[in-house]
Amino acid sequence: MNIVFMGTPDFAVPCLEELIKSGHNVTGVFTQPDKPKNRGQKMQFSPVKECAVKYDIPLFQPLSLRKGEDGEKSLEILKEQNPDCIVVAAYGQILPKAVLDLPKYGCINVHASLLPKYRGAAPIQHCIIDGEKKTGITIMYMAEGLDTGDMIISEEVEIHERMTASELHDRFTEISGPLLLKALEQLENGTAVRTPQTDENTCYASMISKEMCRIDFTKSSEEVYNFIRGMSASPCAFTTLGGKRLKVYFAEKTNIKTDAEAGTTADDGLSVACGDGYAVRLSDIQLEGSKRMNISDFLRGRKVEKGVKLGE
Repeated sequence: MNIVFMGTPDFAVPCLEELIKSGHNVTGVFTQPDKPKNRGQKMQFSPVKECAVKYDIPLFQPLSLRKGEDGEKSLEILKEQNPDCIVVAAYGQILPKAVLDLPKYGCINVHASLLPKYRGAAPIQHCIIDGEKKTGITIMYMAEGLDTGDMIISEEVEIHERMTASELHDRFTEISGPLLLKALEQLENGTAVRTPQTDENTCYASMISKEMCRIDFTKSSEEVYNFIRGMSASPCAFTTLGGKRLKVYFAEKTNIKTDAEAGTTADDGLSVACGDGYAVRLSDIQLEGSKRMNISDFLRGRKVEKGVKLGE
């Protein structure tokens, strides 16, 4: 099958590699334009671009598929590519109807949730933040709505008690490629089932901004614990300690019952009172200007007394 692939971050790379190794003819790759990164503002390739360059696949990086000259050029390029199917995995752009209607088998998307739950840009983080016990990958037809197209196939993944968003992301990279190949096989042999989505039980997983990563200790200890897991390791939950930003990569639930104000340390360490009267112990942290370390190493170099208020 002739395939055009569209994707940008690490999440999309295993799908592209599976397509290449499977024998499908990947005629072109679309990815987001290079962006400056870090203090030096050096332009950096997306992970998908690095993969396309590695395999010497024609690469395209339009600013938009929908507007202006870039959109017109992109449509012409796609017509020349004549794909049987366009495969999308975390591309970061909305496809216009002219593109959706172009391939013989349509455009399909690799989405990181069990649709119709968690439509949107950040399903991995949001499902853990919400305390879900299961999620999965859904391969779906693309439509003009946001993640509303008919579903083809899905695979469920259990979210265990201590799983972080990074760990769930890595689990998804293991299963998404093989699941995609299975969906393409069904499309090609005419056995793919179109299962319409309903709007019942759906929810929207909005893009996460840096300010949304601030820990709200007035919430219950369970909610705080899930929030920290859901933000780890990127973009990472944070609070402040002594006026410095404190990143929190992991925390432990405790049986410490406290009447201390939410956000206040409940012992001589970093067990922090939450809104339900229980404390969570920050266990994997990075204080601004220091390296990431576990709580034992941190407390050897810095004493944090009971009653210290975080987040101020």
